Amino acid sequence: MAHTSLLDEAKGLAGQIGTILSAFDITELPQRERDLAVQLKHQLIDVRLDVQAYEYAQTRAEQLAAAREAKEHLQVVQETIVAASQHNLFGAVDVAQLSAVTEHIISRLE
Repeated sequence: MAHTSLLDEAKGLAGQIGTILSAFDITELPQRERDLAVQLKHQLIDVRLDVQAYEYAQTRAEQLAAAREAKEHLQVVQETIVAASQHNLFGAVDVAQLSAVTEHIISRLE
């Protein structure tokens, strides 16, 4: 089995979430749901940038700082997914699957 980079996993997570959210017309959603969807998209950009910084870090200290930031942002993503599920943007299966992917990425950040 080929080893997937953390950056590819972060991009995959963003892709999965984007696919789920693409079923909704964001402009037609009520304000709270729209805010959650936009927040989530911005948070995923932060995660991708943090993971990229982690992978391209020049020193161990830089890598640890990037890992800490990425973990914090991934936790926020998980919280936002749960909040969005309360507004029916994600189903229970989606929440479980996305949480598993998020936890897997967190576990790979050393």
